[in-house]
Amino acid sequence: MKTRMKRKMEKQTRIQTRIQQLTVRSKVIISLHLLFMTAVLLIGALDYRAKVSLFAFLSAMTLWIATKIPAGFVAIGLIVFIILMNAAEPELLYDSLSEEVVWLMIGSFVIGEAVKMSGLAERLTHSILRGSNKKNNLLFGLSSVLFTSAFFVPSTSGRAALSMPIINQLSQGFSYKERSVLAIIAPVIILMSTSATLIGAGSHLIGIGLLESTVNQTISYIQWFIWGVPFAIVVTLFSILVIKWKLWPKDGLKEVENRQSEEEIQCKKSMNGKEKKTIILILFLILGWMTENIHGYDIAFIAMIGAILIMMPKFGIISWKQGISSVSWNLIVFVAAATALGKVLVETGIVKWIEEEMLNVLYLFTGAPEWLIVLIILLVTVTSHLYITSHTTRAIVFIPGLLLFSETIGVNPATVVFLSLIGMNYCVTVPVSSKALLLFYEEGEISYDARDLLRVSAILMPIYIIIVMFFYFSYWQWTGMQL
Repeated sequence: MKTRMKRKMEKQTRIQTRIQQLTVRSKVIISLHLLFMTAVLLIGALDYRAKVSLFAFLSAMTLWIATKIPAGFVAIGLIVFIILMNAAEPELLYDSLSEEVVWLMIGSFVIGEAVKMSGLAERLTHSILRGSNKKNNLLFGLSSVLFTSAFFVPSTSGRAALSMPIINQLSQGFSYKERSVLAIIAPVIILMSTSATLIGAGSHLIGIGLLESTVNQTISYIQWFIWGVPFAIVVTLFSILVIKWKLWPKDGLKEVENRQSEEEIQCKKSMNGKEKKTIILILFLILGWMTENIHGYDIAFIAMIGAILIMMPKFGIISWKQGISSVSWNLIVFVAAATALGKVLVETGIVKWIEEEMLNVLYLFTGAPEWLIVLIILLVTVTSHLYITSHTTRAIVFIPGLLLFSETIGVNPATVVFLSLIGMNYCVTVPVSSKALLLFYEEGEISYDARDLLRVSAILMPIYIIIVMFFYFSYWQWTGMQL
């Protein structure tokens, strides 16, 4: 009897010792998981599969932000957890590699390698450096190029794919810390500039399509341009200022050393054959992306056509081996698994439950003052990226409900749709909320930490909402927008 009691005491002592050895961060993470488990179990409207999937998603978000465990390992581990708990079939894991974003990223890496190997990235970098070697001027030049691309490439991921080799080349004159900041600035500018044009994101076209089919109203390209461009410029500038304030190293050098000799610069004046081929292929890609609604092929498929042409024997720009080696398979696996985690939220009904709960809350504000209605719409749409990782899915899920809400309380549906789409364009809190962020996440010479992104978003999200509110009650109302 004494031996049994002694063993029991020894076991308790070992457990207490291990608990004491845990760091404060580990204790917080474990406590959060227990809180998630309790909260999820108390949601009576969700079935077993939905509860397991929601717990796994919340766990993934926590581990990505609060730990240094490889993001891909976390994503795959939690998909396996969902399957082992009988909340999904093994096809959830297998089918994750068939997602559009996976093939878009494979194509993007190959295209980026061609731009780099052909010498085009170096040429473009030199053209930016030619004006000035001051880092602030270079950031302004890069930001201008990325912002302008929104009017020609109707895809945030497409713009990110084309910008990657240029940014990799340009960042060589920056320190390691500065490169990590560049890896956040680039996709954030791409995302913020999306609001400038109607073709900036597929969600815009989906939202306008639903507006036309539901209430027979629309927002023209010119009208969106008038409303969107000034807003996008202001919010992009604020984003750059916030990122530089929070993340840019204070002791960094102000200038970039130009490592090219006069002879190298002279040689670069005339384009070689590979550079010309690369430019032609990029123009082909942009044309293919812009005419998606004509030929019916999505941007990922067009990107893969471009990648095949780039690696074509004898006539291509790089070899098959070079192209395949350029793909970050670590990142591809992470993206596939993370996308599957987001997809399972839709399939198990979690997103629909969240939508219904939010709309029930919205209806409580019938007869509320105008500023409160605008604020509530923005709070719902701006935060939607935290649980619906697909930009397109956010529009499909929320726009019909918000249109119904606008008709019920008697406000202008076109204004509600525009404000909602602008709100949904904010998605810079976690890497999985945007393909553009994923392309620069945790890989290669230029990458960023998810915690830095969270720090920026904690400040930028309220600023974004305030800027939208300011524009609505000033410039947008002056130019004809009314709720």
